[in-house]
Amino acid sequence: MESPGARRGRRARPSRRRPLLSAALAVVAAAGVTAGDTAYVRARADPGTAAVSSAAAPSASASAGAGEEGSVTEPAVDRDARLRTAMTAVSVPSGARVSAAVLAVDSGESAVHGDAAFDTASIVKVDILAALLLQAQDAGRQLSQAERAYATKMIENSDNASATALWHTIGRADGLDAANRRFGLTATFGGDGELWGLTQTTAADQLVLLQQVFGADSRLSPASRTYVQGLMKAVEPDQQWGVSVAAEGNSWALKNGWLPRSTTGLWDVNSIGRVTVDGSDYLVAVLSMGTESQAKGIALVEAAARAAVSAFAGK
Repeated sequence: MESPGARRGRRARPSRRRPLLSAALAVVAAAGVTAGDTAYVRARADPGTAAVSSAAAPSASASAGAGEEGSVTEPAVDRDARLRTAMTAVSVPSGARVSAAVLAVDSGESAVHGDAAFDTASIVKVDILAALLLQAQDAGRQLSQAERAYATKMIENSDNASATALWHTIGRADGLDAANRRFGLTATFGGDGELWGLTQTTAADQLVLLQQVFGADSRLSPASRTYVQGLMKAVEPDQQWGVSVAAEGNSWALKNGWLPRSTTGLWDVNSIGRVTVDGSDYLVAVLSMGTESQAKGIALVEAAARAAVSAFAGK
């Protein structure tokens, strides 16, 4: 959803730019989802996110029995290559761009297609809430009743006024960037002034954020993670598109973003979240820009989400 003032454009802030994130990502385990938990726990002393290769370590078969040949090491699967191949089947409209990243929670394998920076649009609302929760943990406090009301409307309904209120609470871009440094994001930079919807990010960085929301190795407490997950599972019906298309039934939690740019008349459409396929959980981030309509952007994002998961789930 378009942020207030987004149509006015964005000032360049070259001093805030850093190199784009590589495909190195953290290995995490999935956390449970319960919508009603209190969003508060003590701050963690976790030293940070450990980086791993996008390809899993080779797996070895069990040792052969007596008199047989020794164990055989299977070659590692190149998930980035499989994702590139899967993405060739995605029809990208002329002038549009799309990037996708996926992580298999059980194995820790991950893959990234594309490293371009995109406007977040409303997917940044997950990041805003994560920053708010981290600040509350640091202060040893619970979210206020007003903050919880804003958070619910911001995630479930993608309400812009609520996002603006919490954007100010966290200290706008400076507060978001400070939290993201602790979360391990290296290529995400808050939008200028009130323009939270023009925060810049990459698909790989969004995967790191999703690990903070859904993974046990997180700066966010279990209660804080459960709180965010619950809101992401309860987005209103007309916003239940995007990465959810790759899930089985209702086994998803997501946040979408969509933003028409006044300078070009073209759309930014994004989707991030967790999906379950054949009993396995996947974290998925798909970012796009340059489609002629929101509907075409949604179609592009959903095709890319299916492709991303197929690189792991074999579908």
